[in-house]
Amino acid sequence: MQDRYVSRAGARIAYELTGSGPLLGYAHGVFLSRAAVRRLHLLDFDALAADHRLLTYDQRGHGHSTGRPVADDYHFENFTLDLLALLDELDLDEPIDFMGSSLGCDVALRAAIAAPSRFRRLVLIIPPVAWEQGPNRTSRWYTDNAESIESGGAARWRRKWARREPLPIFADFPSFDLPPDIPDDLLAPVLRGIGQSDLPSPEEIAALPHPALILTWDTDPLHPVPTAERLHGLLPGSALHVARTVAEVQTWTSRITGFLAG
Repeated sequence: MQDRYVSRAGARIAYELTGSGPLLGYAHGVFLSRAAVRRLHLLDFDALAADHRLLTYDQRGHGHSTGRPVADDYHFENFTLDLLALLDELDLDEPIDFMGSSLGCDVALRAAIAAPSRFRRLVLIIPPVAWEQGPNRTSRWYTDNAESIESGGAARWRRKWARREPLPIFADFPSFDLPPDIPDDLLAPVLRGIGQSDLPSPEEIAALPHPALILTWDTDPLHPVPTAERLHGLLPGSALHVARTVAEVQTWTSRITGFLAG
């Protein structure tokens, strides 16, 4: 299907709406795109879309969406405004079930806080590291890499990125390939914007009324299990699954479809 676009604040957001049935949306994480997520073979979007009208889109600066080299454009709050503008464009007449991975998890939470009546159920996948204090924050990884790109160039950084060791959980899973689907001139601004961001406050999250399914994997310092556990504690009635193998990650599609059917 050919992409459609909505424009907002220095970006054109590419999206597609396919299928029929109840509405289901998905927002990907940093470095990825709709196409990149499908290539990972961890979630089966065809199965998820079998009984739904599926909305997927590329975050600003990623995939087929455009952006500008301004770090403030890539704060979590601005990605959330993109989603809300997209929902405005579609003029939906019913609440949407929404899934988000990493950055997309924040977008799901933040959009539901801003417009709770627009959402029905939330699927929060690999929540990012959050609520850190002090100078040795894990999230410094983003700004450190932005500085590396600015000093050594994007091509050099991409070569180093391609040689990195995989997360232990994906050590024997060759499909877990993440070449950043971001233009060279946007890599550093995207990373800086993400590095300056955080999840919404625990108090805001705890006030959400939506049923939630939280899915995370082990051995990933940028998406640590304690963040998912904290969200589980904040969201009454939420369900949590921690995958410790790729096979367990690949159960997430059936877990999501079961949750959405409930």
